[in-house]
Amino acid sequence: MLVIVLENAPPRLRGRLAIWLLEIRAGVYVGNYSRKVRDYLWAQVQEGIEDGNAVLVWRTNNEAGFEFETLGKNRRMPTDWDGVRLVSFLPPDTPESGHDP
Repeated sequence: MLVIVLENAPPRLRGRLAIWLLEIRAGVYVGNYSRKVRDYLWAQVQEGIEDGNAVLVWRTNNEAGFEFETLGKNRRMPTDWDGVRLVSFLPPDTPESGHDP
């Protein structure tokens, strides 16, 4: 199982993902593919995201049962805590968050 969530993505990228995955909500795509196809789809997202942002989540054999990657500016940033990946929030006025002070 894999899930890709896009925000502020160009329509051509959304259309490209809709060929491979089911868009269950605006910008939320789900499917069940191999690692090779998942890597191909994420490369398409990396190429086409422009000023938007994205997250890819997939099922894996670890303690959490899933892994994820992010792309683009967003207040939610992946953080490693003793080998467990969590999400931390940046303050809204930092340049990394994509918000102006």
